[in-house]
Amino acid sequence: MNAQDYMKREDQFGAHNYHPLPVVLEKGEGVFVWDVEGKRYFDFLSAYSAVNQGHCHPKIVKALTEQAQKLTLTSRAFYNNVLGEFEEYITKYFGYDKVLPMNTGAEADETALKLCRKWAYLKKGVPANEAKIIVCEGNFHGRTITIVSMSTDPDARKDFGPFTPGFVTIPYNDIPALEKALQDPNVAGFLVEPIQGEAGVFVPDEGYLKKAYDLCKSKNVLFIADEVQTGVARTGKMLASDWEGIRPDMIILGKAISGGVFPVSAVLADDEIMLCIKPGEHGSTYGGNPLACKVAIAALEVIKDEKLVDHAEKLGKIFREELKAIDSERIEIVRGKGLLNAVVIKPMHGKTAWDVCLALRDNGLLAKPTHDHIIRFAPPLVITEAQVHEAVAIIKKTILEFDK
Repeated sequence: MNAQDYMKREDQFGAHNYHPLPVVLEKGEGVFVWDVEGKRYFDFLSAYSAVNQGHCHPKIVKALTEQAQKLTLTSRAFYNNVLGEFEEYITKYFGYDKVLPMNTGAEADETALKLCRKWAYLKKGVPANEAKIIVCEGNFHGRTITIVSMSTDPDARKDFGPFTPGFVTIPYNDIPALEKALQDPNVAGFLVEPIQGEAGVFVPDEGYLKKAYDLCKSKNVLFIADEVQTGVARTGKMLASDWEGIRPDMIILGKAISGGVFPVSAVLADDEIMLCIKPGEHGSTYGGNPLACKVAIAALEVIKDEKLVDHAEKLGKIFREELKAIDSERIEIVRGKGLLNAVVIKPMHGKTAWDVCLALRDNGLLAKPTHDHIIRFAPPLVITEAQVHEAVAIIKKTILEFDK
């Protein structure tokens, strides 16, 4: 089979809910992936920041294979000898009393929403079924019915109603709007991405998160940080929230918590919030399974052992400086933190960010557009400085070819 055969088979038998870049991958190692014809590419998407530790990191794969030969799943009907180890490790790692493990980022977001509402009724005294959660325009928290109920993306919402009530939408990076929304005594929480990834790596003004956090505290409202994409060293801090020295009431994690080896997600909170959920009120057959637990421990160990937080901050600065030095009117904006970055591309002569990504692919680098005119660049955090320079050379060559 050639690449066209693989793509045709997916198109014939799979749902058409994605529009992939036309490349068929079969192998990954570190910062590189190879297609079915043996061509090597820099991976500058990292499975939407799930592969922060690099593709097929040997320590994480070893943890998976060793545990897979012992015990893979018990459900939560019984105790197992691995879950408690993971729970202790991750709560001490991030500094919270409790963790509730799930599988996907969307499940973790749903978990946080349920915890927030439960806390509102049991602890804050909000009248039954009146709790509200503030969210931001341009957000991306997943694609379940409840989560798309708070989306402002027409593609996410069209023909999926009726929607779940209880959400108040305000502009992102707008403190006066948040202050006004918090006047409602039935507001239970504020769910926010420290950096909006799917919106095009929208970095808020310095001080925004801290002001928002302080406002929430003054109104007895939970500050909930969705760190599924921004957490686990991606932005040059362990959590993007750390850039402003805040400790969210709830942290939502996924993606890189497993290094891309197995679906793992988690919500972290202290006892006052987490213990509001009682047996039978929330759960998952696979959540906290032994495979996931061993994989997540190994993945988080790699982040610390290889000092990927500092590495991401250092190389992110180099990457942005070199991109900004490219002399092309096609590049409108370069923005980001750590190794989560984006370039806003000016559509010219009928060519869009999609066309640029196709040319990048031809030149040996994989990235994906978001919102037609923005390209997100997020390589695995194990990338070296020499590889950053090599990748920027590919990006520069590609952009300048469009300028001719």
